[in-house]
This record gives sequence, C-alpha cells and structure tokens, in this order.
Amino acid sequence: MTDTKDVWVTGTELPSVHPTDEGRQEMEIEEADYRLREQLGAVVVDDYLEEEEVPPDERMIVNMGPQHPSTHGVLRLQIELEGEIIRRCKPIIGYLHTGMEKTAETLTYLQGPTNVTRMDYLSPFHNELVFSLAVEKLLEVEVPPRAQAIRVLMTELNRISSHLVALATNGMDIGALSMMLYGFRERELILDFFEKTTGLRMNHNYIRPGGVAADLPPGWRQDVRRILDTIPARLEEYDDLLENNPIWLERTKGVGVITAEECLAYGITGPTLRSAGVEWDLRKAFPYSGIEQYEFDVPVRHNGDVYDRYRIRVEEIRQSLRIVEQVAETMPKGDYRTDDRKVSPPPRARIDESMEALIHHFKLYTEGFRVPEGETYVAVESPRGELGCYLVSDGSGKPYRCHIRAPSFYNLQGLPIMMADSLVADTIATIAALDPVMGDVDR
Repeated sequence: MTDTKDVWVTGTELPSVHPTDEGRQEMEIEEADYRLREQLGAVVVDDYLEEEEVPPDERMIVNMGPQHPSTHGVLRLQIELEGEIIRRCKPIIGYLHTGMEKTAETLTYLQGPTNVTRMDYLSPFHNELVFSLAVEKLLEVEVPPRAQAIRVLMTELNRISSHLVALATNGMDIGALSMMLYGFRERELILDFFEKTTGLRMNHNYIRPGGVAADLPPGWRQDVRRILDTIPARLEEYDDLLENNPIWLERTKGVGVITAEECLAYGITGPTLRSAGVEWDLRKAFPYSGIEQYEFDVPVRHNGDVYDRYRIRVEEIRQSLRIVEQVAETMPKGDYRTDDRKVSPPPRARIDESMEALIHHFKLYTEGFRVPEGETYVAVESPRGELGCYLVSDGSGKPYRCHIRAPSFYNLQGLPIMMADSLVADTIATIAALDPVMGDVDR
C-alpha cells in the first residue's frame, strides 16, 4: 500500500494521493526541520524571527502563478501567509518543460545553436556563444580575431537589450508604466541591428562553432554609433524618472534583501550577487572571446535589495556600451569563421565551381562534423549570471550529453530567503528584480 502525506492542494481540504513522488513539489503542511528552515530563509544566516505559535486558522497557503502575468513566464509560487506577511515561499517550476538538453542529443553540433538559442530567449547570443565555445574546446579549433570581436559586439549589445527589458518589466510590475514604454523603445534600436545582421530579431543561430554565420552588414558602424549616441542620454532620463522618485524608493529599498553569504551558498550569480557586494564577473575572472583586451568595470553595490539590483543593471548597460564602442573602433580585418574545412563550409562561390565543394557543403549541413571523444565545461557571463555548458562527446557527430548551467534556475533558489517575513505586496518587486527567464529554468 502506498504511503501518503498530507499535502495542501488548491480547491480542496482533503489530502491528495500521489502514486509516486515524481514531479511532486507542493509545500507540505508539516515539513522536515531542514526543509522548513530552508523555506524560512534560515539555512545560511538565521534571519528568520521566531515568534510565538500562531493558530493554524490564522495562516493560509495561496498560489501565485503559474498563469500570473508578473511571474515572468510560468513560475508558480506557493506562499504561506499570516495576514499580509509571507512566512514561507516555495518556487515550483516545470510548467514549460522544453526538454532542450535532451533535444541537443538528437541534433548535430552544427544544429546545436538553433536549439540552445531558445533557452534564455532574452539573451540568445549568450546561449549560442557558450555552446559554440564548448564545441570549439573539444575540437581545439582557433577562432579568427574578427569572429571573436563580432561575438563580443553581439553579446554585449544583447546584454544591453536584456537589461532594458529587465528595467522595463521591473518598472511596470511596481507601477512605473512609463519605464515599460521607454525600455522597449530603446531595445528596438538593438533588435533592428540584430535583424539586419542575422535576419532575425530573436533566436538567431548566428554564433556557431568556428565563428559566426555571416560577416557584419554594410553600414554596421553607423548603426552601432546610433545606439551609442542614443542610449546613454535615455539612461539619464531613466534616472530622472526613478532614481529619486519617493514611490520607487519606498517599493525597492530594503525589499527582497539577500546577503553575499546566502548568494554564494545557493550558487546565485550575476547582478543579484554583485548587488550583495561580491565583485564576481566571468568576463574578468575567466575571460573568453578576447574580451580581456577591452576596458570596463564591474559595478558592485552592498545592500542586496531590489534597488541595488536595479542600479547594477543601469551601470552594466553603461559598461557594455563602453565595450561596444571599443569593439567598433578596433574591429580587426579578416575572416569571420575558421578556415578549418572540417568545421566550416566551403566559400559560397566555390559551390558553383567544384563538385567536391558542393558535396562537402551538403554533407556538412546534413551529417555535421565529428568531435573527438571527451568532456568539457565552459561558462560565460550572461545578463543573469553564470551560464555554463557541460558537453560530452562520444566521437560521433552529435553530443552524447549536453547540460546547461542556467543562471535563472539557481537564482530562483533565493526567493524563499528574499521573501521570508516580507509583505505580500513586495512579492512582485522581488521576482522582477531577479529577472528570471523561465526558458532558462525549464530546460
């Protein structure tokens, strides 16, 4: 006979019966001591204030999401409330179930970027980059300097566009509706350039093993210059709107606080970690794609609240603009992909002249290329934190195993800590400040 536990389920007061524990994430009425401490945000630093016993009828468990418009996709939170105070919070994931990591095992290495680019759909270039770097590490392929510079240019512009969405949605969630309009307005400048370069506004399949799919288009410098001339002035407008706005400050300062120790214990990275005082950025710690040759600073603040995470993203936009300007000024000449014909297709002109080139092109795009046996892990700094790719090759033309270390997945672990003993009215601001992308979580 199957053992059952009392589990609270929406719409019923009876205990639910589960034949198995598979996929079971609901908050239990009586949790084990460690799980309870975890949900109270007291595992790392005991900041949960013990109070005298509250009668059970004064507490209730409610669901927020997965259909709620402010949960950034399909995130479900089970929240235990005592009046207006949150006593426990449990993030529940799995509603998107994309299965992209398993799908990667059925695709060739050349097809891989078309799959991973859809995970974190707000920063697709970073997904493509980390996968391509992992494949190149197994192949021991050198990427030309121009291809590396183009990768830095596109990923830093992508960081700006992603942070603009974060600022826009954060503002909208808290009530600053103008910020929503402004953020998406500036993002259009960058997406127009992406579309001109790759043919698509999102999910580009542009960064590929060996380089990039195509060279920068004619007039790209003028397009980049327009971005560099427009966005800094608009950032000043954002500050005029929000920085000293009493309502904004009241809704963000001291809200959703997390310490540096808690961030490190739970693997939380990116702006959330840097807002807690830890100066950690993979672009500085473990440089990739030649980004070490460009000058930029790593913004750090120390309060670890919603306001500091907002300020970190504003400053990171400015630093990414610095990098983009340096890349545009020093863009090297040369090829945009490796000349290793095992990885790169023959030049388009050769296909009309040589049957061998046509056959090579056909086999490369239908069967792909083989990668030597081995395993590797590569990480890049995405707008949300450390984005890693663990890749295992068995010597065939498809990955034996692909696992993505997604920053949004780890960052969501901080919600129970941030929300313990906070007002339910601050829930949305706390979620928005984490800037989670659920495609990055339910892989």
